[in-house]
Parts: sequence; C-alpha cells; structure tokens
Amino acid sequence: MKTELVFVCNECGKQMMKWMGRCPGCGEWNTVVEHEAPAGSSRKRHVVHVSDGDERGVQPIIKVHNSSVPRLEIRITELDRVLGGGIVNKSLILLGGDPGIGKSTLLMQALGALADSGERVLYMSGEESAEQLKLRADRLGIQSDNFMVLAENRLENILDTLKNEQSSVMVLDSVQSVFSGALDSAAGGVSQVRHVASAILDYVKRNNTACFIVGHVTKDGALAGPKLLEHMVDTVLYFEGERNHAYRILRAVKNRFGSASELAVFEMDELGLIEVANPSELFLSERPESVSGSTVTALVEGTRPILAEIQALVTGPVPSQGRRTCLGVDAQRLALMVAVLEKKLGIQLGDHDIFVNATGGIRASEPAADLAVVAALLSSFADKVVPPNTVLFGEVGLAGEVRRVSRIEARIAEAAKLGFKRVIVPASNFDTRTSVKGIDIKGITNVKELTSLLFNC
Repeated sequence: MKTELVFVCNECGKQMMKWMGRCPGCGEWNTVVEHEAPAGSSRKRHVVHVSDGDERGVQPIIKVHNSSVPRLEIRITELDRVLGGGIVNKSLILLGGDPGIGKSTLLMQALGALADSGERVLYMSGEESAEQLKLRADRLGIQSDNFMVLAENRLENILDTLKNEQSSVMVLDSVQSVFSGALDSAAGGVSQVRHVASAILDYVKRNNTACFIVGHVTKDGALAGPKLLEHMVDTVLYFEGERNHAYRILRAVKNRFGSASELAVFEMDELGLIEVANPSELFLSERPESVSGSTVTALVEGTRPILAEIQALVTGPVPSQGRRTCLGVDAQRLALMVAVLEKKLGIQLGDHDIFVNATGGIRASEPAADLAVVAALLSSFADKVVPPNTVLFGEVGLAGEVRRVSRIEARIAEAAKLGFKRVIVPASNFDTRTSVKGIDIKGITNVKELTSLLFNC
C-alpha cells in the first residue's frame, strides 16, 4: 500500500505536512516527529463514532431521552469519591502515574471488589502475561470466577475478543503497549495511541460497559502521548507519590461526571493499597513541636477539607542572590509572598536562601495556603515558634491584604475535629455567626496584623 509521510506533535497530536522545530498547535519546541501512514486513509481511521444507536439526527433538547443509569460503586470508598460516586456506564477513564507507583495494583483491587459483588470484569494487559497477572491477583487475595484476564497487545485481537465478551468494567493496561496492524508505526507512538484510544472509546460508547485505560507519564509528570488522549476520555486521574514512601495520592484533574479536584490517599502495603480515611491526621502525624518555620493550613480538595503542614526554612544572608526552592507549593506564589514581606514589612529576604515544603506529598496550590506560607516564612526568619494549636488560611494580595476564601465553615470544622484551638482567617470571611465550640476565630485584614497576632509584637 502506498504510504505518505506525516509529521505529528507528541504533545498535542497536531498533524503537519512538513517538519517544524516548533509546533504551531501548542507552541512546544522539538516535539514534531515523522510518521508513515497509508495514503488517503489516515483521516478515515481516526473518526470516532460515539452514537449509541438510539435516536439520530437533529432534535430538540427537551425531547432527548434522559436515561438515569445509577453509578456502579466499586466499594473502595476513596476511589468511588474521586470518581464522583462510582463508575458511570459507557465512560472511559484514564489513569496516569509514574512506573511502579501502583496503578495496576489499584485497578486490579477495584476489579476484584466489583467481581466479589457479582459483576463480570475484564483485565486486559499488553505488558504482562496471564501468569504474571495471576501472581498479583494471588497477592491481593482475588479469587473470583467473575474476574477475567486477557494478555494481548494487538488491537484487532482485543476487539475480536470483546465481540463475545460482556463485562461491566474493563481495564486496558496500558494504552502505550497496544498497537494496531493497520498502522506502520511502533506501539506507543502518537498515531498508535490515538488510534487505540479511539477504538476503545468507540467500543465503550456502543456497549454497556466502562473502561479504565492506563497511561504512562513523561519525565515531567505529564501523560505521555498526544493531549488529544486527555480530551477524548471522560475522566483523567493521576496517581502520585514516591516509590520509597508508603503513601500515594489519587487526584482527579478532569471529570465529566463529578468534581475535577477530588483527592484520595492510599497507603501501599505488601497486600495492596489501603484507604486512608483521615488524610489530615496522616499529614500532621509527624509534625515537630516547638520548632520555628512550621504552620498548619486548611486546604479544600474537591469536597474534602484537609489540614496540611507548611514548612519554611530561611537561611543567610548569603554572598549572592538567595535561592528559592519549593516542594508542593507554587514557586510563583512564593515569589509574590516574599515580595510582599519585603515591601510591606521591610524584611530583606533577597540575600537569603528560602526553602518551602508542603509535607506528606500534598500539593498546596490553592491561594488559601498563602497566609500559612507567610507565617512560616516570618517564623523561620525571626526564629519564633507559631503557636502549635493555630491554623491559618487566606489569600494574600500584592498590597499585603488578606482576601476571603471559600468554604470557611468546612475548614474550621476540620481544624476543630483534630483539636486545634485557634483559627486565623481573612476578616472579610469572619462573621460573628460563624462559631465552633472550643475554637477561637480571629479575622485579619493584612499581613501586618499577622505578626502581632502570632508573636505578640
């Protein structure tokens, strides 16, 4: 068959007729690679049909039949909550994460729980043999006749098998390991990933099933392959954590059927992943006492308030420009906080090294963590201890003002549950009607008030 050369961006999947150093679609440099494709057929191959065959053509929205199908609960509470209450029928869910982080373990446990409840499930692996899957299943204690496995990495064979298979939920592990014989490129390439995902999406939308697909991530932590893959699926989940640590964080970054900011915490054990029902207690379990540079803030991840420790270390002065190092805190927001302290409080930090860390692997990316970061910086710089029973949250503006945040009642209630006695909040959030037994709530309007409130100066 006659072939033609196409050039595809590895980041966004845009096709071009000639090579370019910079992709005109996403603006990234050195991401365009060459692929061979049968002439005249590539456009047809990638068309995805998502109609379920009920009613077709243009029709008024009020006459569209709304079939309210209940969600399928996995009975792993944390995973169900991140998905928005369970699995939606005919949905495609993408799970990404570093190698060895526990993606396969989590999905096998999920299918095992569904199989135990009477659902027929199918685990398809293009990377492991059936014997290897059995070893993991034995370690996780999965013993069910409803749990089916398929070790296959050729797309056409997988689709032929699915014609005679009626499973409630499927797993494809991983999309980068499966290839189609209709394409000349190797498995894992942009064209292959897009074609495989399109075929699985087409099958899922036409049949009463849902599917998890596992995706590899790049060294930068993004999902490998074209961005089109994330746009095609209904839900995108990231599994994060350090392989040398026991705790893992499952985060939803896209969800058409629920909140796109939910978070769940698991602990990796030799027998599998164990749910952590109270992440706040976990993140604060090793907090040092009577140490400067340590504060506690209340974050909101989706529907859940979580208390997290913010640590700061200010050292110096140093002969040259000071370094800025962040873990779990946005570097740009840290730069803003340092500038505010220098301008509004007269503290010179330009020649100091500054290190800020959100402990436990949590990502304190919302502006509500600003006040805790400022307090930690002040505490470390002055070498004074923030009262250990204090929680702080609020957005800090460039004028040094402390701005209101959302869901203040939930944040305060979480602090009270873990025994904290004082909460410092934006004055605009403070309401005399907002009260929790045993909690002293203080409202402040700017960062100058923070120093006197924390250090009595």
